[in-house]
Amino acid sequence: MKRITYIILALGFMMAAGFLSTNAQVIKKADLEKYAKEKYGSKWLDAAQNLAPSISFDKNQSLTYREVIELPGKTKEQLYVALNYWVTATFKDNSAITLNDKEAGCIIVSTTIEDIAEHTGTLNRYAVSITPVIRFDIKDGKIRVTYTVQNYDILEDISGGWLTVAAADQKTLGDSKRKQDDKTNPRLYNEQWEIAKHYPFVEKDAQKRTCAKALVMTHAYSNALIDKLEEAMKNGIVGGDDDEW
Repeated sequence: MKRITYIILALGFMMAAGFLSTNAQVIKKADLEKYAKEKYGSKWLDAAQNLAPSISFDKNQSLTYREVIELPGKTKEQLYVALNYWVTATFKDNSAITLNDKEAGCIIVSTTIEDIAEHTGTLNRYAVSITPVIRFDIKDGKIRVTYTVQNYDILEDISGGWLTVAAADQKTLGDSKRKQDDKTNPRLYNEQWEIAKHYPFVEKDAQKRTCAKALVMTHAYSNALIDKLEEAMKNGIVGGDDDEW
């Protein structure tokens, strides 16, 4: 009975935190946007411009963040077990974990975070998703997190702008939740935009409003991910995750 109670409490905690979403929702979309606005401001163009000097790209022109979480007193094996528990609870996509090497102390996760930004322009409407590659390297007393995103994944609806959205015979983005290979609406396109080639890294950008919010939300997600990982590694996923039982 006691064990069942612990399981129910654990599931309740993970649902409240957004861990049981079908995607890698470390934080719910609405909460992530609120977090981003509180941390960086509600004006996306200004927020993206302010963030730009602190953001670096790797040799592949991918947006990359790296942070070391210090966990003194924890062995590599202890951290490996705890990190596996957190990764499994957080990333529900069965194919999200692309590498799990205990001996090397390395776990790599890659999964899509859907609709981090949407924007309706004059003629077109865009929905932006990202697929970050998140690498966890483990040593005694520390975990290094490397978070990399190269592109924005774009669903562009050329019939979804505010001048065209009212046409009765045209599907809009909201009506077109379909599989990628569904070609029933020729007005929809799937594209990839290289982050380094868009606003705020390129000033003259036709998609600057879309990319401004996408950048801020991408940055905010990386911070939320690391914050939640650090909290879980220090205090346990459900609290009281220790050897005294």
